[in-house]
Amino acid sequence: MTFGFIEAEKASFPISRMCRALGVSQSGFFAWQDRPACRRQQQDMVYLAHIRTAFALSNGTYGSPRMHRDLIDEGHEIGRHRTARLMRENRLIARQKRRFKRTTDSEHAWPVAPNLVAQDFAADGPDQKWGADISYIWMAEGWLYLAVVLDLFSRRVVGWATSDRLKRDLVVEALRRALVARNPAPGLVHHSDRGSQYCSIDYQALLRQRGILISMSGRGNCYDNAMVETFFKTIKSELVWPVAWQSRQQAENAVARYIDGFYNPVRRHLSLGFQSPIAFERKAREVS
Repeated sequence: MTFGFIEAEKASFPISRMCRALGVSQSGFFAWQDRPACRRQQQDMVYLAHIRTAFALSNGTYGSPRMHRDLIDEGHEIGRHRTARLMRENRLIARQKRRFKRTTDSEHAWPVAPNLVAQDFAADGPDQKWGADISYIWMAEGWLYLAVVLDLFSRRVVGWATSDRLKRDLVVEALRRALVARNPAPGLVHHSDRGSQYCSIDYQALLRQRGILISMSGRGNCYDNAMVETFFKTIKSELVWPVAWQSRQQAENAVARYIDGFYNPVRRHLSLGFQSPIAFERKAREVS
């Protein structure tokens, strides 16, 4: 695909310079231009069109494993290495993760619940274990805080809320939305860190009213809530970091589109067999 690269970049760089840098002849390149594409090259162009479309729909977040599964599910007979090669040659590189900011305030006098989950995030079905946490988005206007409630069975965001203030009302609103959307039966385990928002009387009272068991991470142990931390790393790398947000309203609208329009119904998870959270729950209901 050396000549293909030169063809794609000839508008940006002189052909002669690229041929010298890549160790090929100009005459060979011009002969290649006049030669009709072979069957494999024609297939590559078809696959690449699908790859570019899926890459754009994923907001530039799909790497070759998810992309390969997407192509297979669409009925294309393509290997994983071929998918990776086409993405690499066409500079379709998934966005990477970065940076961290502390949002947990565990220096308070509120009661702390025991760790019932103990890093066992497995569940047999929806609404057996929920994880909750808070993260942040920086904008020109200042901080926007995001609270989510995640179903640990399907990684689905069942409730979320945003605010410009890191107060207990933020997490209470996210929890209320989750309760309305899912209406879980008593016995559900709700897991969070020891932050003052989650230890507040209002929040714990709401959980107990619904017969929900309260679980909290060990002090300073980020691995105790790893699945929710993973979600925040995902949304930051795929949505937050690539954009210079100007206003809270702009960021809130983008978060809504990402969670409700992409993450829950569309985004493929390696841990879910390359299914989206909604598709994974749907399949679980069909099997049961």
